[in-house]
Amino acid sequence: MSRVPFLSSAFVALSALLLTVPHRAPATAPLDAAATVERSDDAALFGAMRDADLRLATIAWRLATANAAICRDVAPTPGLVIHAIDQYDPGVRKQLPALFGFDGPVAVEAVVAGSAAAKAGVLANDTIAAIDGKPLSANPAGATQANTATRDAAQRLLLAEPADRPLRLTLVRKGARREVTVPAQPGCRSRFEMLMGPGLTASADGDIVQIGSRFFERFDDRMIAVVVGHEFSHNILHHRDRLDSAGVKRGILSEFGRNGRLFRQTETEADLLGVVLMRNAGYDPQDAVRFWREHGGEVDGGLFRSRTHPSSSARADAVAAEIATIPADAPTPYRPPLLDRATAPLR
Repeated sequence: MSRVPFLSSAFVALSALLLTVPHRAPATAPLDAAATVERSDDAALFGAMRDADLRLATIAWRLATANAAICRDVAPTPGLVIHAIDQYDPGVRKQLPALFGFDGPVAVEAVVAGSAAAKAGVLANDTIAAIDGKPLSANPAGATQANTATRDAAQRLLLAEPADRPLRLTLVRKGARREVTVPAQPGCRSRFEMLMGPGLTASADGDIVQIGSRFFERFDDRMIAVVVGHEFSHNILHHRDRLDSAGVKRGILSEFGRNGRLFRQTETEADLLGVVLMRNAGYDPQDAVRFWREHGGEVDGGLFRSRTHPSSSARADAVAAEIATIPADAPTPYRPPLLDRATAPLR
């Protein structure tokens, strides 16, 4: 999808299981290692990073698990936030065990409160030594520079587990090993990442939802849930694949004619499904109306917005109308008719 507000790219990675793995490569999250290794505020810096990661994980976990029954594609969603030590710049790695555990290459950064992982006793700073008896090891590619290969391998193992079966984890904490069984907790399939940078950008590519770190500085979690729900809906509705199948043009040509019409159609669909995801997860769907009326100009570019997106006022009106169609006695989770078109060709 085009790189415009509500369609852009990556910093801290959360997998489809809501397993966060920070991308600390210099290209996406520059760290001056020589200056930071000895700084006394490093603990505070990494603590703030952990807090933001957990906020995103919690919002995404709520949306994913609450809507599992209406999603065609589900995955284990235990509520773990994990990271790999070799995703960080080599210059800062020596201080990370004291902050994050790291008795091995992959550790738990945080655990979502109330999640299956939390109930099973998984703790922040536990090292994950094995998944279902399969050991985790560092990829040699990360030895001299920040690299996501170790993270990716851990995600593949977790994603290979059935969503309806418990997860068996071998954990290490200060040298002591223990076996933990995390109850099955399915959720709608998607990965989630935080993009470090000054812009209010967000995106979805069919696999990953990416949310700019600026949102966590600017908005509370209710407003961020609007953004996450919108982008998550792009993945649930398979918009990237369906746009590709429709042969749309991206770049400059994306704003014109049929291309622009189909992009705007998918944006509206994501807005409408997003408020349903929020409602099912216990958020107030009216927050989406408030977000677009009060803050839409900050994220859609105002006068200079891309014409692949409706105006913020049009989005607020469409969302309000959609909320009005939800029956007062609708069950939770409510399944909107829009999902019946989730695999239909875009025309």
